[in-house]
Amino acid sequence: MQNNTTVPQKHTIKHNWHFIDAKDQTLGRLASRVAKLLIGKNKAIFAYNMTVGDNVVITNAEKITVTGKKLKDKTYQWYTGYPKGLRATTLDKRMDKNPVRVVEDAIIGMLPNNKLRKEMMRKLFVYKGSEHPHASQVKKVTE
Repeated sequence: MQNNTTVPQKHTIKHNWHFIDAKDQTLGRLASRVAKLLIGKNKAIFAYNMTVGDNVVITNAEKITVTGKKLKDKTYQWYTGYPKGLRATTLDKRMDKNPVRVVEDAIIGMLPNNKLRKEMMRKLFVYKGSEHPHASQVKKVTE
């Protein structure tokens, strides 16, 4: 008896929309949950070589929380490319400047480091406040 492996076809994959309110949620736990949705690990048709994941909209990025003393102790470092170009900033300063980028960076770090990462990130939409332009994607519940 031979086992058959099914490969999902591009035209049969359905990308659902998930709307997540980040208010009072922990940064790392939210990032791992969203990364799982973007990769598509929650679907039965999951394939490593395809983007079968869903679209995710995150609102209230500025109201996210972190545990412990990470606001003061966690540092982000980058190099400008110039001599003495090593720069660093804390999570606290970065949250004040651009909380959307903090959430995006946490999610990027949990996605696979391959060519599909960019495709997965195109399906992520992070907004600072509670307003977003994806209201037409919300399924209305009719009674």
